[in-house]
Amino acid sequence: MAKQASQINQKIEFEMKRALILLALAGFISCKNEPKIAENNIKEDVAYLADDKLEGRQTGTQGEVLASEYLIERFKAIGVQPKGTEGYLQSFSFKPKTDPHSEVEFTTNADSTITGHNVIGFIDNNAKTTIVIGAHYDHLGYGGEGSLFRGEEKAIHNGADDNASGVAVMLNLASRLKVKNDQAEIKDTNNYLFMAFSGEEMGLLGSNYFSKNPTIDAESINYMINMDMVGRMKADSTLAVYGTGTSPMFKQTLKSNNDKFKIVENESGVGPSDHTSFYLIDIPVLHFFTGQHEDYHKPGDDSDKLNYDGMNLISDYIFDIITDLDDNGELAFRKTKNESEETPRFKVGLGVVPDYLYDGKGMRIDGTREDTPAYAAGLQKGDVVLKLGDSTITDMMSYMRALSVFDNGDEAGITVKRGEETIDTKVQF
Repeated sequence: MAKQASQINQKIEFEMKRALILLALAGFISCKNEPKIAENNIKEDVAYLADDKLEGRQTGTQGEVLASEYLIERFKAIGVQPKGTEGYLQSFSFKPKTDPHSEVEFTTNADSTITGHNVIGFIDNNAKTTIVIGAHYDHLGYGGEGSLFRGEEKAIHNGADDNASGVAVMLNLASRLKVKNDQAEIKDTNNYLFMAFSGEEMGLLGSNYFSKNPTIDAESINYMINMDMVGRMKADSTLAVYGTGTSPMFKQTLKSNNDKFKIVENESGVGPSDHTSFYLIDIPVLHFFTGQHEDYHKPGDDSDKLNYDGMNLISDYIFDIITDLDDNGELAFRKTKNESEETPRFKVGLGVVPDYLYDGKGMRIDGTREDTPAYAAGLQKGDVVLKLGDSTITDMMSYMRALSVFDNGDEAGITVKRGEETIDTKVQF
């Protein structure tokens, strides 16, 4: 009886082990058959890149190196191929400018030079054309020339919106496009080059260097998508898209895929971000931007202030645009009016942050800075400037033209609309 009981127990134990193995195999097979879902690490990517330990990610610093190493690991985890000159990296060296109006000259890494690092990944679909999807990852370090911070002590500028937000969305798109093409029986008709640029804050240096030293055939680049400051979407869901005139396909594609945003379009391919470097070598570009804010180029641009739901919606939108354009072959390029050539030079400033997403009449103020003419005149966030001196203000360009005629010490009348009230006051430059 004891022997029989032992045999029964052994049989039960065997059957239990067998059942567990089969269950595990069933789970494994089920997992293999289930479509893989791209991981969403937008919030985690921003948190790392905008952490104090990276000390503001200024080009040429240890913080920038730490950021580039993180981006390499993220590209590896996503599964995109290296496409730099040194694995995922494309290094570039330059001497700091002494003349602000001169162009930086790239040189070999030697004394008195700064070295930056573009980080580049690639999805190869064996296609003839490639889409570049980019965002700059450098920022201002502890401030310096580009900072709008007026505190007495240096402070880390973490640049969560500018531009950890754009990099995080770029990485999210890389993950989604990798999963999509791994599972597709028919690959997309474009390859994808993902670029995290350095040196943007010093004058679009990383993208400029790549445009002159591309790691793929520049003639094969179909179009370029750039994301810079996409983390502060406002309640009205306004999204600025620049470069809409650089290809005939863009406007209709943007419209047909949009059911979430109030789009503010700008046709020009030239602007203060890395898409400009590609437009200048005759590549169609789209640049996405959610607007400036009071923390722009200040220590307060931190990760807890970002609109992550808005960033996910932007990623969805760009993904849909890319998918839609995939059926259209190589896009035609169009030159656009270069508004920057018409921008007047200023001797004075009002001391406001303009609302670049405002599409009404006048120039709406998105913020004021202390110890400035605007602050002294009592101007407030939300005020719409309708008149400055003798000039009527209808848009940003007319505001800049009006401002350009004044010198230090001048006094001018200014008319603003605040809610339903129209206010006339004076401003001292």
